[in-house]
Amino acid sequence: MSAYIGRFAPSPTGPLHFGSLLAALASYLDARHHHGQWLVRIEDLDPPREDPHAAHQILTILEAYQLHWDSEVRYQSQRSEAYQQVLEQLIDQSQVFPCACSRKQLNGALHSGVCQLADHFRDHQDFAWRFAVGSGECHFDDQLQGHYSESLDRDIGDFVVKRRDGPWSYQLAVVADDADQKVTHVVRGIDLIDSTLRQQQLQRALGYAVPQYAHIPVALETNGQKLSKQNLATALQPDDSGNTLWNALHWLNQSPPDSLRNQGNNAILEWAVQHWNITRLAGIKGNPAPAPFLR
Repeated sequence: MSAYIGRFAPSPTGPLHFGSLLAALASYLDARHHHGQWLVRIEDLDPPREDPHAAHQILTILEAYQLHWDSEVRYQSQRSEAYQQVLEQLIDQSQVFPCACSRKQLNGALHSGVCQLADHFRDHQDFAWRFAVGSGECHFDDQLQGHYSESLDRDIGDFVVKRRDGPWSYQLAVVADDADQKVTHVVRGIDLIDSTLRQQQLQRALGYAVPQYAHIPVALETNGQKLSKQNLATALQPDDSGNTLWNALHWLNQSPPDSLRNQGNNAILEWAVQHWNITRLAGIKGNPAPAPFLR
């Protein structure tokens, strides 16, 4: 197998919709075009927000569209011990600090510097752990969106890596799993680009390799909002005709020929892997989803 390792990592808060399919398909095609591996990871870190049936539904839909993954599906809910080891490394390196500040107390402001409230709550373990970002500029070059930069103290602030109420943060878990699974390329929606700089701060602090990132545009509702589970986007249904994948490829600016319509998922994917060109998405921020996939 190639050194390329990509992944698709949905949260099981509801069924896949057209926007989810775009992210899954783009990451799958980029991996297969480069003769690489494609992994699936279920980011089930927040049980109160999750649908108990969603993980199974997600995997069923991926299989229905012939988006077959390599290796076993990873569930983040089973990785607490590994995340604790990462946190302990950060504690030993003095990269994190306890924080008892609530969202109400921060009142929308970024946290910066050691928490003054933590000592009062330390005996009861009633605090979160925050990563100390320091100050200065951080940046990276995205394969599609170009140069992206933010100020550590003005734009990012000290961010949570383990929540006060117990769950692990998305930022720490995704960094730990990308490193453990040796992920080399991350293709995902542009709505997650703000997380990338946070994740890179953790990767460098932990001595992990930094993957190459490509943030694709997101599908929009007709009102300009992101197509999402929260906005009740229409759930995908199994479709072996190839028509849904053809629509997704067309949306991804890959120009699939009309002759491929309704030729089946295998035929669509065979063509798509051979002709995949991710650079055709460069600079695009988002377009409306096709009418059949809107609510």
